[in-house]
Amino acid sequence: MAKKIGLREAISIGIGGMVGGGIFAVLGLAVSLAKGGTPLAFLFAGIIALVTSYSYVKLSLTYPDRGGTVKFINQGFGRTIFSGGINNLLWVSYIIMLSLYASAFGSYAPNLVSITGEPMDFHIFASAIIILASAINYYSIKVVGAIESYAVVIKLIILISFIGVGIYGLMGNPNLGQLSPENWEAPIKLLTGGMVIFVAYEGFELIANAAPDMDDPKRNIPRAYYISILFVILLYLIIAVVTVGSLPFKEIATAEDYVLAEAAKPMLGKVGFTIITIAALISTFSAINASLYGGSRVSYEIAEDDELPHQLTYQLWNQPIGLFITAILTLTLTNTLQLESISTAGSVGFLLIFAMVNYAGFKLAPQTGSNKMVPFLGFLLCGMAMIVLLQQQFSSNKMGVIVAVSILVFCFAIEAVYKWVERQNK
Repeated sequence: MAKKIGLREAISIGIGGMVGGGIFAVLGLAVSLAKGGTPLAFLFAGIIALVTSYSYVKLSLTYPDRGGTVKFINQGFGRTIFSGGINNLLWVSYIIMLSLYASAFGSYAPNLVSITGEPMDFHIFASAIIILASAINYYSIKVVGAIESYAVVIKLIILISFIGVGIYGLMGNPNLGQLSPENWEAPIKLLTGGMVIFVAYEGFELIANAAPDMDDPKRNIPRAYYISILFVILLYLIIAVVTVGSLPFKEIATAEDYVLAEAAKPMLGKVGFTIITIAALISTFSAINASLYGGSRVSYEIAEDDELPHQLTYQLWNQPIGLFITAILTLTLTNTLQLESISTAGSVGFLLIFAMVNYAGFKLAPQTGSNKMVPFLGFLLCGMAMIVLLQQQFSSNKMGVIVAVSILVFCFAIEAVYKWVERQNK
């Protein structure tokens, strides 16, 4: 590349990847699970992301590659059925995240747009935004980049303004008492709440894809990861405090799918509701745009590494065919699954992927110069969090667990079948 990526751009990639549609999609879900302990739930998830980022820092410095996570998994485990299954899961997890963002867009949009006077079905908006973003990706990657650049700035300005006004509005608000410990759920439920909304943090891994193009990598790669994650943890904590302290739990439950917009009402009325809704639409749209691009590149990298059929490196309308497949699968998931099931499946997928990246960091510690205890701790935290999430969700959201486990089995089964067919054809 003629122009190297500086620290500011790298931090923007990390923040933009995390503060995409996740916070708008899962905030209401987090409150329903953790109640007054919602800030702690976000903190738990953030700590796991921060510990995992250590492995990403060391691996990005030692094995800089635009394949990012795919490269690290292959480096740690070789090109086996296991590594192929994990990389397949990464692609599918992108599709799950796309479904989450589209669902969030579909939940916010009807509050702003109504043709008949009655709110329109969210499926119409969710499907339309996937189709529009796909068309933009096919039209021009430059347009995708331009949308991302503006969207990151707009959504951060609006969210930080929301925080500023919200903190001022908390003074004297009778709902502030909801944050007191007697309104917290049990520790295991707080942890489950944090893990269900873990998808709001997964975007920091996009920094790895930019590592080969980063200016002064030894200095900037660690800073990009740590600064972006710490900033987002703080941002989410304050947003959670403002939301829980602004609205009674009943109102949060009623507006679960668009709770951030509802939380702006006590301070700014209908204008605040509208502004946050617009921010949600911009954020989720830009997240869909970027994730479609990223997902198609992941499928290309996996096929190029011979872990999926080489046909996935072919082009359709001057873009990898994976873009079209990703869009079709996203439409299918968005219109068949509930938001909580999508969030659970996405969190399970990324917790397993990050557990394996941490384990790769542990195995490769002599090559990367890592302290072996940190990636091993990350491996344990991600693994235990995934098990707790599956166990707790099985009683309240059985469908989400079934979907998550089915996806895991499918990703490894498809890799095993592909490797078997390859061997038969040799």
